[in-house]
This record gives sequence, structure tokens and C-alpha cells, in this order.
Amino acid sequence: MSMIDVTANLTNSFLIAMPGLTDPFFARTVTYLCQHGPEGALGIIINRPSDLTLGEVMQQMDIDVRNETIGQMPVYFGGPVQAERGFVLHESCGNWNSTLRVSDSISLTTSRDILEALSVGEGPRRVLVALGYAGWEKGQLEREIVENSWLSAPADESIMFDYAPAQRWKAAAELMGIDISLLTSQAGHG
Repeated sequence: MSMIDVTANLTNSFLIAMPGLTDPFFARTVTYLCQHGPEGALGIIINRPSDLTLGEVMQQMDIDVRNETIGQMPVYFGGPVQAERGFVLHESCGNWNSTLRVSDSISLTTSRDILEALSVGEGPRRVLVALGYAGWEKGQLEREIVENSWLSAPADESIMFDYAPAQRWKAAAELMGIDISLLTSQAGHG
């Protein structure tokens, strides 16, 4: 394995859980890193749909869902931090009250106005809605990468929005030329 530059900024990257990562929150996950810097990191797990639909969440927020396709979308488990708070990963378009522009093409919005637009069939075409996020304190993510818990790869929008959730972990690793199903959790422990 080549050495990873742990000082690199991994914003707009995928973090792919290595097979040895057994934490129940993160085992076999792909996390899209929305923010990474000296103070820590924030990401959204993109391959863990919950039992909730977007329609159910909007109903709880008193938002009238008039677009049935949107109402049937799964809401994802975005991570264990602030699990009751909604996060919308989407193609960068529109002007929303609270948006973090992650890259030229991807943004993260936390304001209600984007959900209201989606409920009537407006707003971004490509979205992933999650409850909660994954967070790392200063230096924590870098340590976990050195410990071989995570593989980082450039983010790929088609994996995030077009692939079935169950295919995203393997597809993200394949971006790096790795067949993750061939790696065992015992690697390096022999």
C-alpha cells in the first residue's frame, strides 16, 4: 500500500469503509465528505437507506407532498451525529437559505426551503436526503486513515445518485481499481 498524504484535504471525496472496520455505524459504508480541514471533517453516509420515506419526513414537518416520486424517495442514515436533523446532498443549483457548496457540482443544504421546493416537483433533480451526519474531530479522520479503516477515493456523482445503495460500496472502491470483496478483514493482522 502506498503512503497516504494525511495532510491532503479530502473535501468532495468518498470515504470507503475497509472490511476491517466493524463499527456498526460505519461497516461497509461510503461516506461523502462535505467538509474536511484542520478542525475536523463532516460527511454524509450515502449507502444506508433508512425505513423512512421523504414523504413521511415531510409530513412530520407539515410540508404537503404533491410530488409522489419525491414522496417515495428513501431517507438515508447520514451518520450518528444530530440524527434528527436533515441534510440534502444535491446538484448545485438554486439559492437556498443554508447551503454549503462542496464542489462546483455538489452542495449540501440544511434549510427547509429546499424540501418545500422538492415537495412540489421543483428544486434540484438529483438529491439524496439524509438524517444525521458523520463527524470527526481534529486529527481523528487522519488517524483512522493511517490505521487503514478508510480508503479515500474521488467522489463520483453517478455512484452517489444513480447506483442502487447496495452497489455503492463496491462501486466506490472500484474507482480506485480495488475489488473490495477480495480484501479480508484480517489483512495486516497475520
